[in-house]
Amino acid sequence: MKKVFLETHNIKNQFSGFGQFNLHLLEGLFKCNDPEIQFVVHDYKMNDLKKRFGRFFKYRHYFGMTRYSLTSIRTKYDIWHSVNQNTRVEPFYDLPYLLTVHDVNFIDEISNDLNHPRNLLFKEKLKRANAITYISQYAMDSTHKYFEVPKIPEYIIYNGNPSSVLIDLNTYQPQFNCTSNYLFTIGDFLERKNFHILVQMMPYLKNYKLIIAGNNNRQYADKVRETITALNLEGYVTLIGRISEEEKQYHLKNCTAFVFPSLREGFGLPPIEAMRFGKPVFLANTTSLPEIGGEWAFYWDTFDPQEMAKTFQDGMLIFEKNKKKYQEELIKRGLSFNWEKTAQQYINVYKSLL
Repeated sequence: MKKVFLETHNIKNQFSGFGQFNLHLLEGLFKCNDPEIQFVVHDYKMNDLKKRFGRFFKYRHYFGMTRYSLTSIRTKYDIWHSVNQNTRVEPFYDLPYLLTVHDVNFIDEISNDLNHPRNLLFKEKLKRANAITYISQYAMDSTHKYFEVPKIPEYIIYNGNPSSVLIDLNTYQPQFNCTSNYLFTIGDFLERKNFHILVQMMPYLKNYKLIIAGNNNRQYADKVRETITALNLEGYVTLIGRISEEEKQYHLKNCTAFVFPSLREGFGLPPIEAMRFGKPVFLANTTSLPEIGGEWAFYWDTFDPQEMAKTFQDGMLIFEKNKKKYQEELIKRGLSFNWEKTAQQYINVYKSLL
């Protein structure tokens, strides 16, 4: 049996895109249950994973010291999968190495100087890789745009949908309940999520409220709060913080529409989760979002708040006129992103490297 090491220590943060990717990839591999491969998972909290997956995986505890070459991991695995492109944890030996690229947003957000330490780290990973997987065509194209990519096998493997399986919410009571028509969005409070633009749109949508979920103790959340105060929207826009899977599905099920004006996304999981519930989805016409949203989503070509409101109103009219068809197509697209299918594609890549 071949051993595949999964560098998954970013699984520790379940409220981030990396954390969600790590966890759901493990769930997909668990369901695939390939008899030819033994997976070794790298994490801080091994007991949490053991409760979830039992002995299916072997577990290796993450230590911060393994980020350094002298104390790096010296076990000779058959494949090393760098699941998270930003980790400094690398194998001591030259092993068959798979790199998953989620995005190169750090070029815009940190530095476009290719000699910056963040970019040098990524360049070293590219140089070490024997194969690369990308979570979208956009992720592949932007990597090739900014970096010299070695001539090795490359694959686009889309993420699965975290909300494929519906939770029974019949007796569930959310921490925040909105009885009016409302728009919903969720994500980490980073500048690129562009949440403050949604707030600026709300004065032009008097019949709706807005709920924003996510880690709102970040600095960017202050900008969102300041925008709410400046526009006197305290009764119309609510930041509800981090929420459970139950609460997330509750709002995806009960919102009028899902809104996601993000400036930069390597994939974007929340839109396909909203599609799973047949909700109209409004996305920024940027980066990977048109690729992931497809033809049944609506897109903002501008971030002018008044124009965004008009796009939303026009889109809702189109949706309501052909609601059944839109709901069917949105659910179909949401379900087309499947973690078990995703995991099987990764297994196929592993076997191609063995």
